[in-house]
Amino acid sequence: MRIDIITVHPELLESPFQHSIMKRAQEKGLLEVHIQDLRRFGLGRHLQVDDYQYGGGAGMVMMVEPLANCIEGLLQERHYDEVIYMTPDGQRLEQPLANRLSMKENLLIISGHYKGIDERIREHFVTMEVSIGDYVLSGGELPAAVLVDAIGRLLPGVLGDETSALFDSFQDGLLSPPVYTRPEDFHGWKVPDVLLGGNFKKIEEWRHEQALKRTRERRPGLLEDE
Repeated sequence: MRIDIITVHPELLESPFQHSIMKRAQEKGLLEVHIQDLRRFGLGRHLQVDDYQYGGGAGMVMMVEPLANCIEGLLQERHYDEVIYMTPDGQRLEQPLANRLSMKENLLIISGHYKGIDERIREHFVTMEVSIGDYVLSGGELPAAVLVDAIGRLLPGVLGDETSALFDSFQDGLLSPPVYTRPEDFHGWKVPDVLLGGNFKKIEEWRHEQALKRTRERRPGLLEDE
């Protein structure tokens, strides 16, 4: 899979993809993440990419021309299954959406900044708008990194245990059950006996019961959606 991210602050995206699982995914050749610096398409001597909004009001807007030139240049090189704009008013990023996007081949993500992007980009290029929550950040770089991480870890071969991602929270509509590791007894805090007995049928039943209990207590809305 290849993912391109358009941004005016490429330095904000350097670290998330140079460590841990995302780094290994790229080293294995399973994921390509390319950061596209919008400043390369900026206008004039100062490489301008933003301007005041028509009609007045606070906040600068990312200009249509630099974004259009950047997007059109990338579209000439390859087809993108989705052109995604990270925005608070997009559809909420949830596990089913990450699952669907992980089956695509090429994705293009636009990281907004300032007051947002010229509406004409949304009308003529964007095919999907995604939000990571009902709050506002300084820009779309961190949301873009979140989206790439959620997608990238699902690619076959990325995680060491092929079944690991299948048992993450939300994959079955439930939160994950509690997990434990050694030692069995720490300060008198003990691991549940069922996990030590080796009866995998009982262990799976316990985990499912705990997942239901945790979901009912912490996120009952997930059960109501069923």
